[in-house]
This record gives sequence, C-alpha cells and structure tokens, in this order.
Amino acid sequence: MNTEHLIEMANQIGDFFASMPDREQALADIAEHIRRFWEPRMRRAILASLDEPAASESMSPIVREALTRARETLTPKAAA
Repeated sequence: MNTEHLIEMANQIGDFFASMPDREQALADIAEHIRRFWEPRMRRAILASLDEPAASESMSPIVREALTRARETLTPKAAA
C-alpha cells in the first residue's frame, strides 16, 4: 500500500471539505468519507501514518485533525 498516494488522496478530500464554512462539520465529513469509501486496509495504512512524523507532516492540517479525532471510528474492526 503506497502511503504517499493515500495521503495525497486524503489531502484532496480535505481540500474539498475545507471550503465548508463550518469547520466541525468539515472535519466530520472528511472522516465519514474515508470511513464509507476506503477499504479497511487503506484506513489502517493512513491511520498508521499518523504515528510517523514524516508522513503525518505531509498531511494537510484539516486531514490530520479529522483522522486524529475520528481514529477510533475509522479503525476497522477485527474479523471475528
């Protein structure tokens, strides 16, 4: 999984939602978009990149904040 590409895609999502006048709603919508449309391994990879300073720094601030706030709900559930 190419983390750089995932971050680029997340930043594009962030750019779209950043224009919303309500920042709290934008943060929620970024996380919801990623939760709904990204497969579990993509979500695991982007969340793991939050813990890597170099990767995390390449995220836009709004994306980093959205992922950090919604980390628990974005983390895929373990298969039973």
